[in-house]
Amino acid sequence: MSFQDIKDSLFSVVKTMSIVDFIDIALLTYLVYLILKLVKETRAGQLIKGILLLVAAYVVFNAIQLKAVTYIIKQTIDIGLIAVLILFQPELRRALEKVGRTRMGLKMFGFGESRSDLHERWTPAIQAICDSCIELSATCTGALIVIERQVRLGEQIETGTILKAKPSKEIFGNIFYPKTPLHDGAVIMRDGIILAAACFLPKPQKEALVNKKLGSRHRAAIGMSENSDAIVIVVSEETGMISIAIDGVLTREYTHEKLKTLLTNELIENPIETAIATKVSSAPSKLKRRKKK
Repeated sequence: MSFQDIKDSLFSVVKTMSIVDFIDIALLTYLVYLILKLVKETRAGQLIKGILLLVAAYVVFNAIQLKAVTYIIKQTIDIGLIAVLILFQPELRRALEKVGRTRMGLKMFGFGESRSDLHERWTPAIQAICDSCIELSATCTGALIVIERQVRLGEQIETGTILKAKPSKEIFGNIFYPKTPLHDGAVIMRDGIILAAACFLPKPQKEALVNKKLGSRHRAAIGMSENSDAIVIVVSEETGMISIAIDGVLTREYTHEKLKTLLTNELIENPIETAIATKVSSAPSKLKRRKKK
């Protein structure tokens, strides 16, 4: 077949396509892009390469009529979808959680609280968090505070000790004092109260890419923020520096004012991404995702 024949065939196909067909192709292209973005730099990326290699081997062996090998590969591919769902379960779970946290998903299910409710609940909690972090920073006392948002952290809460305490400098100071039973772990806050302490957090997805100079608290903070939409505050035991992890991104060197501004913005002022303010206040709080810099 000549180049002109190929060109004529393509032209004839394009002529028969409608606007719906172009939209269909565009959506499929975008879906493939999202899948590639999802698996990039994860173990799923290596699995995708393995699957493509298996398909290529099937084509080659089928062409040279190696019947036994071709049959085995075909049977493997036939059950491949189930295997992919099992192997990619963590990546698929994170992707579905991100879809559920979008503005469209929240509007669909009607979640949200009024700003006045958020203000009443979080203003004293934010003040207590900021004051406590500054005092802990001054004494280089390590601390790890997780502020739960839309994604519930039941798995992590079960690993700790339930407190259900109103936040204050004294409470945080007692929890993170090095000689107390609850200091080794994270505090998890929900709805403006300290729900649990001494909780264990997940490791980062790409731990090998995390700065080697970061300690276990910072790594746990990154891991928790990768697996949820939580705001994770870290006070370094070595330097006293205050850091925050959101969406797997760690930012550092927070002062009292910077910390208060960020928390107020994320939890009260602009909860647009995850809270529709006109809905009933009985629904769980949905809070804005912070954009990566």
